[in-house]
Amino acid sequence: MLHSRMLRYLDEVARCGSIRKAATRLNVASSAINRQILTLEEELGTPLFHRLPRKLLPTTAGEVLLDHVRQTLRGMERAQAQIGELRGLRRGEVSVAVMSGLAANLVALALPRFRQEHSRVALRVSLLSGPEILAAVVNGEADLGLGFDMPAEPRLRRATLAQAALGAVMSPYHPLAARSSLRLGDCLGYPLIIADRSMAIRPYLDAAFARAELMPEPALETNSIEVMRRAAAMDQGITFLTPFDILLERRQRELLYIPVAGLAEHRQSLVLVCRAKGVGAMAARMEEVLKAFFAEQP
Repeated sequence: MLHSRMLRYLDEVARCGSIRKAATRLNVASSAINRQILTLEEELGTPLFHRLPRKLLPTTAGEVLLDHVRQTLRGMERAQAQIGELRGLRRGEVSVAVMSGLAANLVALALPRFRQEHSRVALRVSLLSGPEILAAVVNGEADLGLGFDMPAEPRLRRATLAQAALGAVMSPYHPLAARSSLRLGDCLGYPLIIADRSMAIRPYLDAAFARAELMPEPALETNSIEVMRRAAAMDQGITFLTPFDILLERRQRELLYIPVAGLAEHRQSLVLVCRAKGVGAMAARMEEVLKAFFAEQP
């Protein structure tokens, strides 16, 4: 790519039609601009300007070069604006739509990393279902979407961040807490907190219990991951979630995750989506932060 100073010399000379006027506007010596243009014409082996008595006009070769020059200058301006955003020189907002089970962990653990770098950028987190997340990102209501097993959508770019199986989630003081693995039948002697039929988890649970020829009798059914977590942390209840649903609780030793043989064969994909085109610099940086965060998780 041509040196940025040379680009501006060429652009200004073409706009002014005069080396002297361009030199005045750029606050440089006319001889410096003229010397640069002559050197470039010598390197290219063709004149770039018709030198008329009172005006300089681009030659055909000059028009071709000026088109490149102006595209490059516009690209440089966009890049500088994005770098300014990344350095936190501008205020802005990044919106993330997530499934409810991921929200508390995301806000508590992943988003502070972004805030450390970009304290002037406001964050907005919305709790939505999988189809609602896809619609929000497509419509521009959210910059990024995060959820489990979201299908491909032609207008969105999709990245799988991690995969995890449902397992038994319980208090560290539960009678089964010392076990390294469980069978579904092991859980039936304790109060079960089960996702209701509106949640994506439920079909996997129903299929697993059917394969094991078991008929669970839930003590609690809910469409709230937060309720499932809190209920499992108390008394002797057991719920079924992925490790990503309880990242914060595991760190704080409030809950633990134990693999379950009947559930381990099906792994859920944690998916990040964004628009295929037109992702802003701040949203792109948030995407990097989320990818790095989940890549670090065991």
